[in-house]
Amino acid sequence: MNRVTIPPQSGTAFVLRRGQRLTVIDPEGQQVSDLVAFNADDTAEWLSSGRSLDYASKFLLSTGDTLYSNRSSPMLVIGQDDVKRHDFLLAPCSREMFSKLYGHTEPHRGCFGNLAEALEPYGIAPDCIPTAFNVFMNVQVDGITGALSVEPPLSKAGDATSFVAQMDLVIGLTACSAGLSNNFRFKPIEYVVG
Repeated sequence: MNRVTIPPQSGTAFVLRRGQRLTVIDPEGQQVSDLVAFNADDTAEWLSSGRSLDYASKFLLSTGDTLYSNRSSPMLVIGQDDVKRHDFLLAPCSREMFSKLYGHTEPHRGCFGNLAEALEPYGIAPDCIPTAFNVFMNVQVDGITGALSVEPPLSKAGDATSFVAQMDLVIGLTACSAGLSNNFRFKPIEYVVG
């Protein structure tokens, strides 16, 4: 079980077999990792925030919660979770997001672009990338207005969250590029498959 490093502002993709455990690690603290998943045998089946939140009847998912596909099939079950605060509401950061929200004229391609590049060898087109499970991302929701605010992650150096695959999956994983998501310090993410 080798620990793999995803460099800052980049991403990767790999196959995770049914029964394998994926552990996502924040080696330095206060970093986010966007996680997407696809059925390895039919990539038209993908990780669905809507289905997962519907079936859990909550928007904060942690140990014991199941992440479902767009076809209502279990894809991942959350195991160990040191942080217990993740986001499943916001889409992967993108060139367009940086432009629309922050006025950047030459923004980084973001997690969306990194996922698109990493998933291309698996035949997954950019338009097929869903809302990610944003590991360690700390999004707060105002109880009255419903306004969303992105706050610094609660993760400390070495904190981890693990997921057990319920089917053979293609996983996309990033070290997030959005400054608000990582307290404006771009850092690596590590992962272990075992």
